[in-house]
Amino acid sequence: MTEGISVADSAAGGGGAAHQRDAESERVYAELDRLWARGRQVLGCDLAIMGGAMTWVSERNLVAAISKAGGFGVIASGSMSPHLLSREIRATQAMTTRPFGVNLITLHPELLELIDVCADHHVGHVVLAGGLPSNAAVSRIKRSGARVFCFAPAVGFARKLVRMGVDAIVIEGNEAGGHIGPVSTGVLAQEILPHLTSVPVFVAGGIGRGEAMLAYLEMGASGVQLGTRFVCAHESIAHPRFKRAFICAAARDAVASVQLDPRFPVIPVRALNNPTTERFVAVQRRVIDRFTRGELSQKAAQLEIEHFWAGALRRAVIDGDIESGSLMAGQSVGFVTREQSTAEILEELVGQALAALTARGERSCRRTPRSAPTSLGRQGARG
Repeated sequence: MTEGISVADSAAGGGGAAHQRDAESERVYAELDRLWARGRQVLGCDLAIMGGAMTWVSERNLVAAISKAGGFGVIASGSMSPHLLSREIRATQAMTTRPFGVNLITLHPELLELIDVCADHHVGHVVLAGGLPSNAAVSRIKRSGARVFCFAPAVGFARKLVRMGVDAIVIEGNEAGGHIGPVSTGVLAQEILPHLTSVPVFVAGGIGRGEAMLAYLEMGASGVQLGTRFVCAHESIAHPRFKRAFICAAARDAVASVQLDPRFPVIPVRALNNPTTERFVAVQRRVIDRFTRGELSQKAAQLEIEHFWAGALRRAVIDGDIESGSLMAGQSVGFVTREQSTAEILEELVGQALAALTARGERSCRRTPRSAPTSLGRQGARG
């Protein structure tokens, strides 16, 4: 079922050795298929790897490329109007007949209209992000025949979503890029995966290699979601300077935004450090000082802080302004070392997972068990 994804198996050898390699290859393929069978079934694709919805990046070209390569692309609707979303869905459908989804923000003022656009275009999967969705939104999607995916930051939240009728859950740790929560991917996985088995769960945040993907599948995940790894795909429309910043960055360069005063909350955003990141701290300090002197109301001060980043992501992704734009990136940016095709990225991830399974099987075969006769033999030698 991992059609189109090959694992390196080209070593020369005799008939018996070749047969053993073929048998081992079949075994690891079957094991990976078993681990993510539920995720593949709910997505309707070959690989249970979702593309994270990244505003300005996850548009028709990248989404279609991920789906055509066997994964599951997701359009980032962001602040799109219903008309713009309709155009984007149509354009994506013109590029691929493979399934893809649409990510909608629950706080969007026209959320129900956006849901109707997805229904009109027979989108099979809608991902709701940005907060707890209303029952009306979930029911509207379900009535259209589409599957509903939602993000959950805790097991109680996830269970509530399941009771509302959600078909799958995405858990995203704070290693991810963009808006993040307070808990790491590894801890979220341990909190949620053992206790939520009624629906498929996809793990996201900081996943950059196939071995990590495999580890979460073995913990009980049905699939994974990756965003940062796809930013530098050939099919990504991100500006060359934006891509170059990713390729040159290390994991430690992707930092969460700083909040100076709890009276003025800042939603944490993980992005590559640049001069604007540092300027944001100075702006907060200046605005708070003005509030303290009575020059600004608390509401006006909060709005000034929130508006600092307005348009910053587009400036970076589309215009290539990496000095004053927002370079949203997850900590897996350290694994982005060059531009690759989307198909190559997916093949690399799956190949790493298969190689890990193969190596484990080889270690198991080489391991000499401690047997009772060996122990008895040592006792006899002492007597």
